[in-house]
Formats: sequence, C-alpha cells, structure tokens
Amino acid sequence: MRKMSSNTRVIPDPSRRRFLQGLAAGGVLMGLSPWVKPGWAGQVATTATGMAPVLSGTEFDLIVAETAVNYTGSPRMATTINGSIPSPILRWREGDTVTIRVTNRLNTSTSIHWHGIILPYQMDGVPGISFAGIPPGETFTYRFKVEQAGTYWYHSHSGFQEQTGMYGTIIVEPRGGEHIRADRDYVVQLSDWTDEDPMKVFAKLKKQSDYYNFNAPTAMDFFRDASERGLGKAMERRRMWNQMRMSPTDLADISAHTYTYLMNGTTPAGNWTGLFNPGERVRLRFISSGTQSFFDVRIPGLKMTVVHVDGQDIEPVTVDEFRCGPGETYDVLVTPQDDAYTIFAQSMDRTGYARGTLATRADLTAPIPELDEPEWLTMTDMMGAMAQGGVMGGMGGMNHSGHSMSGSMNKNTTPVRHAKTEYGPSVDMRVDMPRTNLDDPGIGLRNNGRRVLTYADIKTPGEPVDPRDPGRDIELHLTGNMERYTWSFDGLEFGKSTPIHFRYGERLRVILHNDTMMTHPMHLHGMWSDMEDANGEFLARRHTISVQPAQRISFRVTADALGRWAWHCHLLYHMDAGMFREVIVS
Repeated sequence: MRKMSSNTRVIPDPSRRRFLQGLAAGGVLMGLSPWVKPGWAGQVATTATGMAPVLSGTEFDLIVAETAVNYTGSPRMATTINGSIPSPILRWREGDTVTIRVTNRLNTSTSIHWHGIILPYQMDGVPGISFAGIPPGETFTYRFKVEQAGTYWYHSHSGFQEQTGMYGTIIVEPRGGEHIRADRDYVVQLSDWTDEDPMKVFAKLKKQSDYYNFNAPTAMDFFRDASERGLGKAMERRRMWNQMRMSPTDLADISAHTYTYLMNGTTPAGNWTGLFNPGERVRLRFISSGTQSFFDVRIPGLKMTVVHVDGQDIEPVTVDEFRCGPGETYDVLVTPQDDAYTIFAQSMDRTGYARGTLATRADLTAPIPELDEPEWLTMTDMMGAMAQGGVMGGMGGMNHSGHSMSGSMNKNTTPVRHAKTEYGPSVDMRVDMPRTNLDDPGIGLRNNGRRVLTYADIKTPGEPVDPRDPGRDIELHLTGNMERYTWSFDGLEFGKSTPIHFRYGERLRVILHNDTMMTHPMHLHGMWSDMEDANGEFLARRHTISVQPAQRISFRVTADALGRWAWHCHLLYHMDAGMFREVIVS
C-alpha cells in the first residue's frame, strides 16, 4: 500500500552496526538529570537490563518515571517502571486479588494496561475509554481478582510511552501449581528501541510513509530478476507494481535504520544469556513487545515445542521457527544438549534482529545466523484468493481480486461487501476476494526449509468454554491509506467512528477482512477471542490475532464483560493513526 517514492535519501552504510548491534553495555543510566549530556555517558554506571527484577505477592508499588538510557552511544530519556527496562516481572497466583499502586512521576499523564488479563473495565487502563489516566504526581490503585493463569504482559496505553521503554511481563501461577514441567524458566521479552523522539518518527511517516524502507527494489534487483525470470517477465513485474503505485517490499513501517532490537532490554551486542545444564528442560516465555515489529524466532540446532500461546495451553507442536506479532506470547520448551545456542529473532523486514544465548556458562556464545533475504510481497498478499487470473479495479479503490494459496477458498468464494465509508480518502485499496487459509506462515517464512508454526497449528485442547453458536455476525474491514499514513476500520479512523455495541451475555462472531498489504495484530480488550478455521470450527482461545494481508479471519466472542473496551491494531503507530475502535458491552 505504499507509494513508490522518488525522494532522495542517504542510504545507511551497512558496515555501521550501531543501531543493529547496539552497545554491549547498553542499559539504564542512573543518577542523571533530566537533561542528559552525551559526554556524561562514560562517567555514569549502568544498570544491567539482562533480567528484569521479579516482584511477587498480592501488593505492588510501581513508580513511572523518566530514566536515562544508552543503547547506541547516545544517551536518551526512557519511560521506565521502577527504573528498569523491561519493567519488573510481576508474579501473581490464580485466584488471588492483587493491588497495584502506580505512582506517576512524569510531567505528563500515564497508564498501565494489563494485556490479556480479564478484569473489570475500570481496571483495564485505557485513558479515555476505561478511566481518565494517571495525572502527574498522582497514584492510581488497580485492584482486581486474577481469574486466569499463564504468561501475559503489561504496558503503557498513553502516547508513545510503550515505545520508550514502558512494558513488562506478568506470570500467573495456576491455582493448583504449574503443570508445564521445566528445570529452568526464562522470560524472553522482545522489543524495539529508537533514539528518535517517537513523535518525530510518526511525523516522518505521515509526511513520507516509506521513510524507513530501504529495501525498495533497485537496479541490481531488476537485473537479477531478469536473469532468473527473463527480461519480459521482469519488466512486466516492475510495470505492475509501478502502475499500482505500490512497493512489493512494504513489510514494516519502521526498520533497523532507526530501530535497535532488544531481548530482555539487551542489545544484540549485549547478548542476554540464559544458563542451563545439558539435558535440562528449559521453558522460554517469548513476549512480543515490539512497538512496530514482528519477530521471526528460531534457535539454530534446537527444536522448540510450543506449549502455551496468549496465556493458554495448546496441543504441543514442535517447530524450528515461529512468528511473534506485537502483543502475542508464545511459551516453548527446549532441551539443549550442546554448550551454547543462539536465540535469534529477526525482524520481518529482515533489516535487523534481537539476539541472546542459551549456554552452560555465561562466557559462551554460538554463531549468529545471517539475516534472511527480504522477500517481495506476492499477488496473494495484495489480492487475496483469486490473484491467479483475477482483475483489478481502478486506482485508489484497487478492488483487488486475486490469487489462491492452498486451502484458501472454502466458504469464502464470493466477493465481500464493502461499507460505503471504505470509498473515501482514508482507503487506497480494497480486497474483494480475501483468502481464508491459516496454514500460511506469512511473507518471508514460506518454503524456507524450516518447520514454521502457522495459526492452523495452534489448537486449544477441548471445546470452547462457551459452546453456543453465534447469534449474529459483526464484519469489519481493516483499511488504510499509505500516502496519508492513516489506518482505520471500514475507512473510519478513531474519532470519526462510533462505538461497536455488544449485547451483554450474547455469543457473536466477529469477521475481520484485511484490505491492506500489511499484517495487523488485532487486540480486543476485556474478552477472549475464540479463533475459528475457515469452516467455522474452533481452533484456539486468543487475545491477539494477527491478520495477514488480503486475509479473512473469524472468531467467536462471549460478551460477558460489561463496560467500555478498546479494540485496536497493536502496531502502536497504526493505532495512533486511527486503527482503533471502542466496544461497548451493555
């Protein structure tokens, strides 16, 4: 959905690894004034960020403040909780009532959202929806009963504070004790950091949406394409993309040109390390806190058995690799035998990576894989289920009919209906025939020679908690306009849209159509999403669902939570640009 840009920019020197690798000692700098002078950095001790402090029990005191941090050689101000990145790991127990006092020492309002936790809406922590926010100098007390177990996380829901470091892990022990047996248990929290002011990043995207995309096709790419496909097909391919004013490398809005990717708050050069003894079973709780980044995770030489997704047990599935979208959590079990393994989490656009090590000693490392080559989006990603032989409508509307992948047709073979609001300036393409296959791992992971997890593999044991059939359907389209950098539901950005109403106690089906060429991780607050396959059969209980380009997905919801709730894309800049709706359950 991105216009090919003719603007001239300085391409970053690939030999400069400052953003990609970061500083080996990158971390929070203590004792500095709010105005950090770069010259001071070498005179101030750093706080290790390799493992967040752990807070357990039922009473917690969290302090939100600005703290100086240096990941790239240039000190910056971060938004931290109790002075750490990530924020403290909170350990709760299912059935307990927790009390969390959050004190705001910032000069602006703040908030904490407990991602995936089912609770009263007044405790959900979304300013303007569930409460007013926490003003500077004040303390807000969250209090609620913990009715679930598993791996979750928490983050600010105010401005761009999540981007500047305000996120942490929640581990809820099951009421009867942990049933997933492991000798070691580590959190692996993935995130992205920029030295730039996030507001300036957002302004750049609004002005030029492909500002950070340095994977655009080059002359060398054309000659390589011509050599492999023939001159005629290579020219036809370029002509198609140019006519549509789109880029086949539109994979991520923000790249390693400005991002440093972190693992447990540690740069790749810093190399977070988790220790083990050979033969031990190790549980790794992967949490994707990337503000704008999808991570493709693998541990070369080591199989991963995925046992827990979005806080819910799943039928175990063994893979080489999985994609972790913003907001999602994946727990895996591994049994390492050798001395060291690299935990490698590359960004979906293949411009950078987060990295850590599993080792028998802290001084050991393993080889770091090369980044995979970035792949072009296909016609399937752009046009959906009828791309082979499909036809496209006029520019601006881009009524994309299109291209099928295995298992994609099923019950969705007729064109979908688009709301009148989609035919406006906030929408630059529409997909008429979306694909419904869930066995597609996504762009960059198809046929890569590794066993890659797909949504079709993720199955919650047993039947859904609520066995009722849905009484009605709610259908929405994920829409956008890249030239304007606006994102929306049905062509309406938040502020122009009206709330969606669920009737208290009803069982309903939600259908999402992605009319864009980007993957959107969609998070519905307050209620579980019972994901379905293309035939309407129950698959898995989720709190965040990533919808691929030109894809249709559906899930059932039981509206059992009275109040006002947020529903949004968990790419923070997309949410801020309008892909956000309010849901009212009454």
